[in-house]
Amino acid sequence: MTAVTYEHIKTCRQSGARLGKVHTPHGSFDTPAFMPVGTLATVKTLSPEELESMGAGMILSNTYHLWIRPGEDIVEEAGGLHKFMNWNKPILTDSGGFQVFSLSKLRDIKEEGVHFRNHISGAKLFLSPEKAMQIQNSLGADVMMAFDECPPYPAEEEYMKASVERTTRWAERCLEAHTRPKDQALFGIVQGGDYRHLREKSAKELISMDFPGYAIGGLSVGEPKETMNRVLEYTTPLLPQNKPRYLMGVGSADALIDGSIRGIDMFDCVLPTRIGRNGTCMTSKGRLVVRNASNARDFRPIDEACGCYTCRNYSRAYIRHLIKSEETFGVRLTSYHNLYFLLSLMQQVREAIQQDRLLDFRETFFEQYGFNRPDAKNF
Repeated sequence: MTAVTYEHIKTCRQSGARLGKVHTPHGSFDTPAFMPVGTLATVKTLSPEELESMGAGMILSNTYHLWIRPGEDIVEEAGGLHKFMNWNKPILTDSGGFQVFSLSKLRDIKEEGVHFRNHISGAKLFLSPEKAMQIQNSLGADVMMAFDECPPYPAEEEYMKASVERTTRWAERCLEAHTRPKDQALFGIVQGGDYRHLREKSAKELISMDFPGYAIGGLSVGEPKETMNRVLEYTTPLLPQNKPRYLMGVGSADALIDGSIRGIDMFDCVLPTRIGRNGTCMTSKGRLVVRNASNARDFRPIDEACGCYTCRNYSRAYIRHLIKSEETFGVRLTSYHNLYFLLSLMQQVREAIQQDRLLDFRETFFEQYGFNRPDAKNF
């Protein structure tokens, strides 16, 4: 028995997308699913109760940031991450690897791990596969991620090959250091950039280690959408059908639909709350920058087709006023709307899979959203 299992329910006859359910020690959730990101044990400006009310089945927290503050020992003393943040549904923690490679300008990658500097204080830090496991075991999330190297895009083939081989060796060390396999599942991360043979090599080696789930990393890092879709088309089929498949760091509406069509079960991204804090909203007709002057006297909701709390109660003009005045409530309203929009979108994706019409849904959604226009300005 493993801590996390995947239940396959149906495959869409039209698209090949799959409908399923992921079971964890803290409950189950339907897939394909978008997972809001709560970097510091909170999804910015929103309460756990609000997230649950809008249908979030699983959320993420960040190993690196929680290690820095408040410290994994404090979270463990509180009874683990679920009790610490008052969220009794599934939680996933990433390994901290992405933050090491994205936040620290000075880093030294060695076989034993990575030497780098705290992005806040500048203090010297060291993170290894063993340390990443110790932190995540202390945090107590349902799903933990193996510590991997996150190579840049683009990267030379020789560099990428060495990176993949190091990620495989680090994955083996993560398995050996993982102390709570009965109540915490450890997922492996397939790397390889846009080199097909390296993706195949990475997947084959990780599958031989029999992880309870697999993630596809190294995408949504600057490559064209066409490249991401192509990599998914030849990588996802390599992964076991009876285990969850997780595409890391993806949260745009088109990528969620296209990823689902290509067999992905789980997605996450900071996009909806990050752009919400800048006054940008996702709507059924495309991107809306609510802070623009054109909305100063617009008393319609952000999205007339949306049934979220924000759209039921507040106008574009009011939300623009709040954001321009730097009132926190405005950021709460846009963040709530964007998360509701993506969670609702995934519910529609699951319904389309159930009804064997996901390709039709994609065509209709893309047309309405504006993705089919050559001049479209979307995410």
